[in-house]
Amino acid sequence: MLVGWIVLNALLLSGSSAFDPYPFILLNLVLSMLAAVQAPIILMSQNRQGERDRRDAKHDYEVNLKAELEIMLLHEKMDLMRGQQWEELLALQSRQLDILEKLANRG
Repeated sequence: MLVGWIVLNALLLSGSSAFDPYPFILLNLVLSMLAAVQAPIILMSQNRQGERDRRDAKHDYEVNLKAELEIMLLHEKMDLMRGQQWEELLALQSRQLDILEKLANRG
């Protein structure tokens, strides 16, 4: 559109019949008004995006916190299971030592 405006006014309608001669003041006015209308719309969309980003960040934090609590619970369960396994192994080793002592006393 800009190139068409310039070609129409500078080359085809040269002289007195051009409705917007060379410095293209009318074109600058139209572009300035367009920028003035677009600026608040762009700023509003950025504000909405910022609100959406904050909401997403809050949600991510809550999810990460819940995941961390679940991981801590799993660690506690694993520690408990490991403790039980050690107790079982110690009991088994104690029985094996008793059996070895009985065998050593027989022979």
